[in-house]
Amino acid sequence: MARLNAVLLLAVLTSAVYLVHTQYESRRLFTELDRAHAQARRLETEYRRLQVEKRAQATPLRIEKMARGQLNMLPATPAITQYVTDPQGAQP
Repeated sequence: MARLNAVLLLAVLTSAVYLVHTQYESRRLFTELDRAHAQARRLETEYRRLQVEKRAQATPLRIEKMARGQLNMLPATPAITQYVTDPQGAQP
């Protein structure tokens, strides 16, 4: 009988330790999931902010202003257009 009691006590203790471990692991995973959700919200907010900034930077007026100012580009006119011809007259 004592042997059966010892086996049952060992089974109860093993079960209790396993339950505590499972609860701890569950709490740890829940905390990790909560952090992942918070990070996802932060990344979504950052993505939206960057999309708005991208649209603001890509306006045609701003691009033309940069092309003229920083790159010294001019609009194409017939006076400055150079046509290239194939000296051998090959057709594509």
